[in-house]
Amino acid sequence: MKYPKEYLDEIKLRLKVSQVVGKTVQLKKRGKEFIGLSPFKSEKSPSFTVNDEKEFYHCFSSGEHGNIFDFLMKTKSIGFGEAVRNLAAEAGMQPYRFSNFDQKKDLRFQTYKNIFKDYTNYFNQQLFEQTNQEALNYLFTRALKKNIIEEFNLGYVPWKNNFYEELSKKYSEEDINLTGLYYKNDKTGKYVDRFNSRVIFPVNNITGDTIALGGRIIREGKLAKYINSPETEFYKKGNIIFNLDKAKDLRSETDEVLIVEGYMDVVSVYSSGIKNVIANSGTALTERQINLVWKFYHNPIICLDGDDSGQKAALRIAEKLLPLINEQNKIYFSIMPDGKDPDDYIKQSGKQGLINLLQEKEIIQLFIWNYHLSKINQNNPYEISKFEKEIKKLTYSIQDETLKKYVLEDFLEKIKKLTPIQSSRKNNKYYPFKKEKNFQILKETKILHQKRKDLSKIQIVEFSILFIILNYLHIAVKKLEELSEIVFLSEKNESLKTIIISSTSNEGEKENIRLKIKDKYSQIINEINENSNIQIITKNKSDEEILGLLNELIQDHKEQSNLKKIESLEQKLIDNLDENSFSELIKLKSQLNRD
Repeated sequence: MKYPKEYLDEIKLRLKVSQVVGKTVQLKKRGKEFIGLSPFKSEKSPSFTVNDEKEFYHCFSSGEHGNIFDFLMKTKSIGFGEAVRNLAAEAGMQPYRFSNFDQKKDLRFQTYKNIFKDYTNYFNQQLFEQTNQEALNYLFTRALKKNIIEEFNLGYVPWKNNFYEELSKKYSEEDINLTGLYYKNDKTGKYVDRFNSRVIFPVNNITGDTIALGGRIIREGKLAKYINSPETEFYKKGNIIFNLDKAKDLRSETDEVLIVEGYMDVVSVYSSGIKNVIANSGTALTERQINLVWKFYHNPIICLDGDDSGQKAALRIAEKLLPLINEQNKIYFSIMPDGKDPDDYIKQSGKQGLINLLQEKEIIQLFIWNYHLSKINQNNPYEISKFEKEIKKLTYSIQDETLKKYVLEDFLEKIKKLTPIQSSRKNNKYYPFKKEKNFQILKETKILHQKRKDLSKIQIVEFSILFIILNYLHIAVKKLEELSEIVFLSEKNESLKTIIISSTSNEGEKENIRLKIKDKYSQIINEINENSNIQIITKNKSDEEILGLLNELIQDHKEQSNLKKIESLEQKLIDNLDENSFSELIKLKSQLNRD
């Protein structure tokens, strides 16, 4: 239900921010502002300010900022609608009357919540019945004590129960069906409990109302280990965070919150004493979910299973959320070792063991870097080139322009340490591709690289193209148009390329051109032969293979050339923001992404 702007403005006109905040925080006048101790974070020196003229409060220690509606929602843990109603009453205004449709929806939601409340309370009691001892023992074996079971209102749904009939005495069939707790058996026409034979975990919204369930089997079998409530009118998986309703109350003690994968992980970690723990509700972490978390915690730590699938899932999350980070809202990653999940790890190493592990967390951009780096052969320049392009592409996705600049700068510094030019300067040697099947080629390549001079990547590409033109002209003529379009960065290389290409159309001058090339460009040709990998790679290759290699080199040159231009423009923009340069930069980045 959306309130009209005029109605909200009238409330703000009648109520000063200091008046509303002053009921919770002891404020002292200081100039045009008020100051007091933060209600969001434990502190000894006041950093919380209120400005009535600008109609906002600001907390310097936690970064919290907002108006009177925000203040009530965050300090009282209530929804926007309830905050408006409370403040309207305080301002002496009549409650806003919505349309019949809005009122009906509000009533449906109330009924929806009541059904879940009745359902979870009933099956929490069932958990402690003698007939369901197996389910209770299962939770005890997971190191969960009775007080934790009660706090989370965990329950058990026996295979045969008649609770649907009990609910139907109070609620309509339509209202019960809306919850997704039951589905109709097509053969019998009877309603079946979706969570039969499962331990249930109530999923609450931010205000603590149960709006969905997660269920886990207690016997391993063919059934899915976990199931979740289907999405409904009032439950969208991508909008809900499991246990955030409890964890948010700890934001004054810490700015970190642990995001784990499953319900049991949350309950297990919580029971160990680490209560700032939450989980995405049966779905991949969404943009909406992380923005909800950031309202309470600016430094969430995503902690997923340590197996290969867990790490891949972490990478997908990292690459999806990287565009959203900024100087205030960060994301960290901590991967469990040895294929364990947080539940396993807390049982093995205890609370302190998990705390120690979390100290080794990696900020999101470093996690992405280390993951991709671990998947490449760092002695292979082509893999490094591909790695660099991927890292830059991900960095360009960051929406905060200032942060993007510094993350890119950091990555470029790291990449320099991987490139041949740096290796050459530091170690006076460079390790080439690993060719296990042909040791002789490997040996020759290694010797060649040890002779290399201090060359840039694009210079190597240009030398490689020229080598093919010089030695396989009958193949290169098939790509004359593409070769004519690219412009070499080295003037000497460009000149040599141009004169060779011109020789293909001047049949009568071919011999003179060859002599001219031999005389004028002998030094460059020697450099090409001494410093290019391509002479090793092209050995015993067919014409078709060499043509394919030439295609790759032409494309690589285009990309390297664009990257050079991008780096130059970015440096230019750092020094002086120029609209034309910015437009050209965007165009080049778009072209690079398409390629």
